[in-house]
Amino acid sequence: MKIVAFSDTHGRRPWFNIPDGDVLVFAGDMTLHGRLDEVVKFNEFLGSLPHTHKLVIAGNHDMCFEAQPDESRARLSNAIYLQDESVTIQGVKFYGTPWQPIFRDMAFNLPRESLRVKWEHIPPETDVLITHTPPYGHHDRTFFGSRVGCRELLEAVGHIQPALHIFGHIHEAFGQSTNGRTVFANVSICNLFYIPMRRPVVFEGENCSGCRSFVVL
Repeated sequence: MKIVAFSDTHGRRPWFNIPDGDVLVFAGDMTLHGRLDEVVKFNEFLGSLPHTHKLVIAGNHDMCFEAQPDESRARLSNAIYLQDESVTIQGVKFYGTPWQPIFRDMAFNLPRESLRVKWEHIPPETDVLITHTPPYGHHDRTFFGSRVGCRELLEAVGHIQPALHIFGHIHEAFGQSTNGRTVFANVSICNLFYIPMRRPVVFEGENCSGCRSFVVL
């Protein structure tokens, strides 16, 4: 299985070609201002892409998905929207969730104990975890040097040990790494100034179906 992943377009259409693959994953912040008309434009962009399967979660900028969930989902017709939900594709189980530690007055913010409850809903058999927030200590360092990832999410990932954890949110922390069990990937394509500068990241699943190992291509 080939997974093409990116996040944080913030209403801007990437200037480069999106690589083809089996599954397209978008890890949140499709909008800048959280409006429904921005979701419509993002949906049109998704419709122009050839991927058979397209999975999307919301991010902190996507406020309409929290305030107007039904209307927002209805406008995202060219993808499967995941909010604390799973989908299995070719034997690989994906789970998507948009929540994050409190960050300004934006969408899907929760205090730490409430986040712990959300992460407890992640199925233990998850192969690919999609969140907007990074886990603490993995590609979560801001321009000012602070680590802002979620400690409770890191704990949950340690228990579940998904093969791949895809996230975004912290633009300046783009990058991929592994602890030997899980590949961690911040796939934010915008830089700190909201300019789409980076290409999507492509992952190849090994030992499919039910891929339990992914490599970055």
